[in-house]
Amino acid sequence: MSTIILVTGGSRSGKSAHALRLAESRPGPWTFVATCPEIDGEMAKKIEAHRLERDSRRWATIEEEVDLAGAIARAGAGTVLVDCLTLWVNNLMYHASLAGREVTEQEVAGLTGGVVRAARRASGTVIFVTNEVGLGIVPPDPSTRLYRNLVGRCGQAVAAAADAAVLVVCGMPITLKGDPEK
Repeated sequence: MSTIILVTGGSRSGKSAHALRLAESRPGPWTFVATCPEIDGEMAKKIEAHRLERDSRRWATIEEEVDLAGAIARAGAGTVLVDCLTLWVNNLMYHASLAGREVTEQEVAGLTGGVVRAARRASGTVIFVTNEVGLGIVPPDPSTRLYRNLVGRCGQAVAAAADAAVLVVCGMPITLKGDPEK
């Protein structure tokens, strides 16, 4: 049975750097599950820079926009870092829109449950990164409110299942649950 850790915080809070440090403090092999789609030239450069940095540090990378449970299963033993759930929910919404439908909270809850089950079956540690999106104002339009709600529900479900949870603010980790260093 694996250890599950959730690292959350605002955009550019330092949560990914903190999650990477936590992961590298644990036994390898290390696998990075990247959920970010390459949507433009700027993002392509950012993805490539991160990929090269991880490669130089002996990380394997799995790029997966939608089948997160499958990616965790493919990662195998060691330490798996999933960055990030926020983009995963975005990808679910995008792919649903291409099919002419809307993702529901129930659907995301079911998929998140599958991701948590895959993480629990993993051999080692699975660290999830997500944005804390509930600290701002209520979004002005229905699709943005839905996105905020789906990301919030996903984060709550993973936090409830996690052995440890950390909030990162201004690069400073604040432990919310358990001992992430254990």
